[in-house]
Amino acid sequence: MSRQQRIPVLDGNALDALGERVRGELLLPHDEGYDEARALWNGMIDRRPGVIVRASGTADVVAAVEFAREQGLELAVHGGGHNVAGNAVTDGGVMLDLSTMNGVFVDPAARTARVEGGATLGNVDHETQLFGLAVPFGAVSETGVAGLTLNGGYGHLSRAHGLACDNVRSMQVVTASGEVLTASAEEHPDLFWALRGGGGNFGVVTAFEFELYEVGPEVYVLFTWFHANDGSAVFERVREWVESAPPEAGVLPFVGHVPELEEFPASAWGEPAVALLGSYLGDVADGPSVYSPLVEGLQPLADMSGPMPYEELQQLLDEDYPDGLRYYWKSIFLDELTDEAVDLMLRYNESAPSALSTIDVWCLGGVVADPPQDATAFWHRDKPFMLNFEANWTEPEDDDANVSWGREGFAEAEVLPVASGRYGNFPGMAEDPVELLFGENYDRLVAIKRRYDPENLFHRNQNIRPEPAV
Repeated sequence: MSRQQRIPVLDGNALDALGERVRGELLLPHDEGYDEARALWNGMIDRRPGVIVRASGTADVVAAVEFAREQGLELAVHGGGHNVAGNAVTDGGVMLDLSTMNGVFVDPAARTARVEGGATLGNVDHETQLFGLAVPFGAVSETGVAGLTLNGGYGHLSRAHGLACDNVRSMQVVTASGEVLTASAEEHPDLFWALRGGGGNFGVVTAFEFELYEVGPEVYVLFTWFHANDGSAVFERVREWVESAPPEAGVLPFVGHVPELEEFPASAWGEPAVALLGSYLGDVADGPSVYSPLVEGLQPLADMSGPMPYEELQQLLDEDYPDGLRYYWKSIFLDELTDEAVDLMLRYNESAPSALSTIDVWCLGGVVADPPQDATAFWHRDKPFMLNFEANWTEPEDDDANVSWGREGFAEAEVLPVASGRYGNFPGMAEDPVELLFGENYDRLVAIKRRYDPENLFHRNQNIRPEPAV
């Protein structure tokens, strides 16, 4: 039986009733635009929902949630569609697509922005930078705001201003019952706590209110590449630098292969390499001195450092992660960036079956670590580093080799004495126990899940099951 044949035939009367309630677009498998709408960023994911609801507003979201619940259909929520596990689409059920709900409304005097649930980071950056303001977000502008924020949200501004979820003032949420709630420190504070790091387990967030900070319009960007032979020396400098670096400065070291671009010497194309990507939010003129301890005395393959508009920095990596490429990303936190961890990175970089793959170290700390671990659902804020295997490749016939590379490297990393936990935005295929994400916050999250989603309608995520109270 083909996958097309396995899609259940939905109740026609119920679909007609849904169509009368929804002002956005309904797409069925035979409709033009259906295949484009169901496609996600990760080209490995190929699922066929029974119906796609392209919501135009919160009322459409309520209608889709109630339809899925009443018809007993699996519900998948598509914000930006960038989670590597492909949770934004389902086979046979309801795909609730928020991508046309992407409005961003900035109040420069209050330094806040109201952001709809389908917006991308680029949508927000474009509007906030008009006023020289920014939200602490991730590092790829086509990422969805909702998924990034609900799972925590690291990025270039994190060391100075915290996680994306730390900078939410309030959220509008559609719950499993179809109720529309405002979650904030004053209203439904238990739900507000859970949404900041608990992922998509508790409802559909149709709007966020974010705190804004003065950023740019130009920042100093460090972007320097070295041959992998210098890898141990580069990482030793990273270890020393992060001990005293100001929170306004961040760095993301990674290993990969030299791209075939004119910025790099042709003799080095395809060679293993180590690179440093960072940004400094202070006076642009001070940027070189802030980063000099990382690079002085080393011979770079290429150095593209210098002042750059903040919005351009946020787009710098976009072309490396296009829609339709095949991805398997998985991360673990480190208490220390040990020689053993660095050796593992350099060794697996040598054996990567795809030259597009990288292994990254997110240098965390700064104000991310200031709140207590139970201040929000996001538990691992005390960790100074995060190691991420990024398998990126083009051809379906190479799936097994690249996924195996990522999994084998990760298996070695997770037994390191300094390694623990997981990060919801880089989850592999969500194959690991969910408790690893939430640590000692897990039991409280289960109780909140039981209150707001007792039937586990929202389960296409790193799922917190609403287990019965003991």
